[in-house]
Amino acid sequence: MTASSPAAVGRPHRLDVLIAGGGLLGGLLLWAMDLHGGPPLLGLPPALTLAALTAMSAAELMRRTAPLTALAVAVPALALDICAGTLVATVLMFTDVVYAAVLYGPPAAARRIPLHSVLVTVLAAIALTALWHSPQVVMAVIAAALITIAPAWTGVIIRDHRDAAQSARLRAEQIALLAEMDRTQAVAGERARMARELHDMVANHLSAIAIHATAAQSIDDPSSTREALGVIRENSVQGLAEMRRLIGLLRDPEATGQAAEPTATPTLDGLEALLAQARANGASSGLTFVLDDVRGPDGLPGGPRPTAPAELAAYRIVQESLTNALKHAAPGEVRVRIAHERGGALTVSVRSPFADRPGPRAPGSGTGLVGMRERIALLGGAFEAGPESGPAGRVWLVRAALPAAEEEEQR
Repeated sequence: MTASSPAAVGRPHRLDVLIAGGGLLGGLLLWAMDLHGGPPLLGLPPALTLAALTAMSAAELMRRTAPLTALAVAVPALALDICAGTLVATVLMFTDVVYAAVLYGPPAAARRIPLHSVLVTVLAAIALTALWHSPQVVMAVIAAALITIAPAWTGVIIRDHRDAAQSARLRAEQIALLAEMDRTQAVAGERARMARELHDMVANHLSAIAIHATAAQSIDDPSSTREALGVIRENSVQGLAEMRRLIGLLRDPEATGQAAEPTATPTLDGLEALLAQARANGASSGLTFVLDDVRGPDGLPGGPRPTAPAELAAYRIVQESLTNALKHAAPGEVRVRIAHERGGALTVSVRSPFADRPGPRAPGSGTGLVGMRERIALLGGAFEAGPESGPAGRVWLVRAALPAAEEEEQR
């Protein structure tokens, strides 16, 4: 539905009412003072200029709500006004109606009205030149151009500026919306990363504390209780140290005036120490831990070591898998294997005896596997975890394949 359709005609704008009322009063004043623009033509009575004035004032009321309807009313009203003696107020209101039709009308009308105004002026100039051999033809053509071409092209200029301003405002709003979406995604990604780091750094210590606290409560043996308390104290101290390092990473040094403590990123060289800690924590659970490290001495065969993100992801996967084994695995051997497959991909696998038990030895958050999948997905690797049948019975297998260093550098 266009702005000029009858159903779209609504209540006139307050400014349009003022323009129409001012034009009508001005025209009546000129009529009362007998100030006409010229003599009547075709024998029409001068009183018809009042009818043309009234019709033009009605067109002004629709200049914004129905601009094309207003123009359709204004054109015959102007012709009647010129033939009946011409009131300047009627001519001025017509120029405003043409301007409003271009500014507020549909895009197609805004393109056609200026061209038609030029065509009408040219045709009028040709007709007047052919019918009226007088120097006053030039003034008449100039007057026709002033009341048709000038307002039409003025409307085009104003409309172009308005559309450009609207486009710039829309682009600014879109940029602001995209920036807010990027900020939201960045915050969500950072929160997920912080959750993974917090879980991986602290969960294994808290799990060991919970397991040995349960053992100390259930075993009435002073030596076993002292051993359990020693493991609890060791894991508490290590967990607090990990928390302090994580808080140091999150704290803003400029805001606090303190420098954050430097933290070393865990690498695969620390797996022996990680398994030694798991042996101490799992001694009372009947678990043994074995490490098979079949990598080359320099990481990738014939190439550089894996990148720091790949080593950190592999280390965290082993750490979380050992924590899950302490909480869920049946007594037996937990085997960790680090190797390089053909093509240089780094593979990590952890096998632990599968246990059908009603619940874990220690409570957990249930986000360990989710965090491992997220880490591998960020590096473009492959991850799988679940029970599988083996020669020694059912085992729980966690396996991850990380791309080679050259592949990660191309990503």
